[in-house]
Amino acid sequence: MFNSLSGRLLILTTVFVMIAEVLIFVPSIARFREDYMFNRLERAQIASLALLADDMLDDALEEELLKNAEVFNVVLRRDEVRQLMLSSDMPQAIAQTYDLRDATALVLIRDALARMVKPENEVIRVIGAPVREAGLLIEITMDTAPMRMAMIDYGLRILILSAVISVFTAILLFLAMRALLLKPIDRVVGHMQRYAEAPEDARRIIEPSASVSELRDAEVALRTLQTDLTQALKQKERLAQLGSAVSKISHDLRNILTSAQLFTDRIEMSEDPIVKRMAPKLVGSITRAVHLCESTLAFGKAEEPGPTLTLVPLAPLVDDVIESERLASAAQPISYAADIPTGMMVRADPEQLYRVISNLVRNARQALAGTGEAGEIGLSASDTEESWCIDICDTGPGLPKRAQEHLFTPFQGSARKGGSGLGLAIAAELVRGHGGQLDLLATGAQGTTFRVRLPKGDGAV
Repeated sequence: MFNSLSGRLLILTTVFVMIAEVLIFVPSIARFREDYMFNRLERAQIASLALLADDMLDDALEEELLKNAEVFNVVLRRDEVRQLMLSSDMPQAIAQTYDLRDATALVLIRDALARMVKPENEVIRVIGAPVREAGLLIEITMDTAPMRMAMIDYGLRILILSAVISVFTAILLFLAMRALLLKPIDRVVGHMQRYAEAPEDARRIIEPSASVSELRDAEVALRTLQTDLTQALKQKERLAQLGSAVSKISHDLRNILTSAQLFTDRIEMSEDPIVKRMAPKLVGSITRAVHLCESTLAFGKAEEPGPTLTLVPLAPLVDDVIESERLASAAQPISYAADIPTGMMVRADPEQLYRVISNLVRNARQALAGTGEAGEIGLSASDTEESWCIDICDTGPGLPKRAQEHLFTPFQGSARKGGSGLGLAIAAELVRGHGGQLDLLATGAQGTTFRVRLPKGDGAV
């Protein structure tokens, strides 16, 4: 119970109420002591009235009046004359004198605490103002033992009452907090536990119903989190199924391409000049396709190989990409341009860099082909002290808003209908493997520009 929120709330409430009652207790005791002495002053004043009415009182009556007033002596000052009205023998000398006419709150609290901790009986003088202006002042002498016992009795009653009030208040507050806060929290926890048992089940997503605004905000945030997680799990399941299928297809396709690679050896022996010119391109394409199938199989096993970094001449690699895409777009009014500094070398894996640039150029070609109008794709390169930069730009229609929001997310970042969005996702992953970064520099009605940034050092850009 003490480890639960409800148990700790009950204990803290009781403790805080008790602290508040203790803070009230000290001034209450001081006020009780002051009232006690004022009461004895009033009794003594009433007893002295009997003497004013009859100057001759026998000893027995005077003793009875003093006993009822619980004092030893009564002195009344009237008309600047100090007069001993009633008197009796005192058991001991006067220890202290207290003037209640100008006592401050701090003085009263100090004297009350001092009396509580001092058990010895003493005779004290108390000075006060008579009620109803019956004189200038009145003085009495009295015992402290009865007053101290009355103060202790009063203090015990206050403590008992405080304990009852604190427990009662704590119980009421506990019940209220349990109904308004703890039960809704338990409900949210129950929803979380049920959702954790089957997060793919959309029926287990919480529906906000709390009346407390803070709890409702928490439920809304939890619903958003559960909805996103359920969608992510479904997408991950589809990706796993797709990865299994792609791995199987890549396995069979690799065998087919390996056989085709053997046939290209005979094609290279042809005397036809066109065949001789096209054969190296065909061999290179088949080799890359075989390597891609092997990489896909490794990726399906979560064993995507890291890049083998070497110094790669950039211009020939870009020319190979442009030549392949030019053949693919022979029937389309698309032109290609390359502005690569002569002799520029970049540190990269040649096969992976080819895939990065090829994916970006292919995406640009498909975007232009979708418009049915003429367009241009340009590639340029530059370098700084920190990195090499390769820009791929086109004059296409630009990326739609949804594609920009999920730019490098598989199956969500496609800019054309029916696209998978894998090209950009693969390109971004390969560039990150080089320690680099793939950025969208600009997109709009004037076209789109991507930049591949490869670091010159051994750290990330």
